[in-house]
Amino acid sequence: MSSAQNNTALIALHYQNDVLHPDGKIRVGLQADSPLRQQVIQSAKHMFQLARERNVPIIHVRIAFRPDFADLITNAPIFKNVAAIQACVEGSWGTQYYPDLQPLDSPHEFAIKHSRINGFYGSQLEEILRVVGAQRLLIAGVATHSVVESTVRHAVDMGYEVAVAAQACAAADQNTHQASLKSMSLIAEILENQQLADFFAKQ
Repeated sequence: MSSAQNNTALIALHYQNDVLHPDGKIRVGLQADSPLRQQVIQSAKHMFQLARERNVPIIHVRIAFRPDFADLITNAPIFKNVAAIQACVEGSWGTQYYPDLQPLDSPHEFAIKHSRINGFYGSQLEEILRVVGAQRLLIAGVATHSVVESTVRHAVDMGYEVAVAAQACAAADQNTHQASLKSMSLIAEILENQQLADFFAKQ
């Protein structure tokens, strides 16, 4: 097994049941009957495989709240909806990682949670990236225009070199997904599946 450049890390956002499963409660990333679901899942699995082959650190980030939602600030429509539909309750099926996309028991993988839109805010993400010595980031998850774009923008402002795995991301509306990728292309490299191996192999 080859070793990756030790300054690269993968951030995997919201690959959890309430967001990715057809029976999940959150619909900003994928509709229940979305034909794109399997593409996103297979692309994420491919991305994980490439990272694991090179021992690239993977930080799995999920969103979760207390059952009484006392830790949720409902200052935005998306958060008001989370409380209304009782989504992403800590300890529930909805906050468990989607089958086949769970973190492995490995020193190269980390599982953290957050409770805002940006994956960095109020989480251990920045701390873990410092621990693993990351300078380059590959970011992917659901939804493209929400947690992915917010996290990408924060990472770029922090000084990281950022790429986005386009096919491992999704939005409920494909036009919204494409518009978000186009917007992020000003600050991050947008990669298709066939480009991921070269990204991880870069020295």
